[in-house]
Amino acid sequence: MSSSFLSRKLAVTVLLLTVCLSFGSAQQAPVAPAPAPEESKTPPPPTATEKDKATAERRVEAGAAVDSNTYKVGPSDILLIRVWNEDKFSGPVAVHQDGKITLPLVGDIEAGDLTPIEVQDRVAKALTKYVVKPLVTVTVQEVGSKKYYLDGQVNHPGEFPLAVPTTILEAISRAGGIQEFANSKKIYVLRGDKRLPFNYKDVLRGKHMEQNIRVEPGDHIVVP
Repeated sequence: MSSSFLSRKLAVTVLLLTVCLSFGSAQQAPVAPAPAPEESKTPPPPTATEKDKATAERRVEAGAAVDSNTYKVGPSDILLIRVWNEDKFSGPVAVHQDGKITLPLVGDIEAGDLTPIEVQDRVAKALTKYVVKPLVTVTVQEVGSKKYYLDGQVNHPGEFPLAVPTTILEAISRAGGIQEFANSKKIYVLRGDKRLPFNYKDVLRGKHMEQNIRVEPGDHIVVP
């Protein structure tokens, strides 16, 4: 075999190797797909139904927890009247300054200084003209006639509904307690023209418990 033939064969082989290497390097590795973005951990905004439910729950919490057998209804109270299967007679009604409530078709019914149970009986009696054997429930939805006030160095001063029997110590607790620099020995209750002393520290220690009287409508508890 001649040397020229071998030379040409070697040249062809080198050329083929060069082409193969160039073709291999020109191919790109497949690109991995981009990772999907992580889902946001922020909770979605509440739907209208959830908002309504939350509002209803707050209203229930803020409602008046009164004893329907003993509480005396007064002006500015809101009563919730429910008449079974009679929507037109059901719903909240305000007690007027004269102590009466007004129902559609029925007119005015006396409610002032009566318990919710007594008002319930009166409403049922008045409805017999329009409903056969009315089933009536009356509850206090909001106390507006009986309030007391907390002023001075308490964490949450303001007015509070007197829905249930409440002592001075309980009233202060409902207001978040006294502040750090309050004069706990000089607390007093303004009741009309009277000034009734209350020593917070003594009562907490179980001393002079006669000072821990029940709050009355219109009382101002002052924490200096």
